[in-house]
Amino acid sequence: MKEIIISIVVAGALIGGAFVLSENSPESNTDSVVNNVTVVDGKQIVEITAKGGYMPRKSVVSSGMPTVLRINTRGTFDCTSSVRIPSMDISQNLPPTGVTDIDLGVLSQGTIEGTCSMGMYPFEIEVKG
Repeated sequence: MKEIIISIVVAGALIGGAFVLSENSPESNTDSVVNNVTVVDGKQIVEITAKGGYMPRKSVVSSGMPTVLRINTRGTFDCTSSVRIPSMDISQNLPPTGVTDIDLGVLSQGTIEGTCSMGMYPFEIEVKG
């Protein structure tokens, strides 16, 4: 009887933990746009976090301004530790923990799509005029 109760408690904890993780996963915020773009010394800096996906998934910047994509990693050992932006011929390995700046240059209107090395976790930067 004691083993059954322990099994039920452990199963409940595992299921509850999986539910909490799924609520906080990058996929739960697929359409939200947050204020993650700053302008410093005439450059706009887009800050995203890479770990189990890219957060935020969508960023909005202005066209005609030099742009830097700043990717923060903190214990990142999954496929998001290698970022790709095929339209700009960018492929960059990221450190497990740290900050990596990728110069995107002066952007024109449109949408830049990025992904992890496996294509599982997308992100986009919408460039507005």
